[in-house]
Amino acid sequence: MAGTARLLIHPIRDVTVVTVQDSSILDSVAVEAMGEELYDLVDNKARKKLVLDFTKVQFLSSSALGVLITLRKKAAAIKGDVVLCGLRKDLMKVFEITNLNKVFTFAPTEEKALAHFGITTAG
Repeated sequence: MAGTARLLIHPIRDVTVVTVQDSSILDSVAVEAMGEELYDLVDNKARKKLVLDFTKVQFLSSSALGVLITLRKKAAAIKGDVVLCGLRKDLMKVFEITNLNKVFTFAPTEEKALAHFGITTAG
């Protein structure tokens, strides 16, 4: 469905992994839908440990960055944490230019992001 960001959400123990399925998150309707779905994880489902996998994402709007900032604040309010993984170099550059690289925790892969929360593939 055009206009909505498609998110694949699956738990791995007490960590919720969210894989963004779309290559671009630019449309305001898609950004809003993504925000509602992510905020619901924290606000209504009390998910404290989130990994957001951006491996498939090539383009991200500034309003999508705003959603991520709000998500991080919401998670911090319930003593949670958000780790972003799989960002392409050009997307990482956007986080560096906006100084958001100092706000978020980043990991190169989902496996490394899970390790941040103490989960290894070995068990």
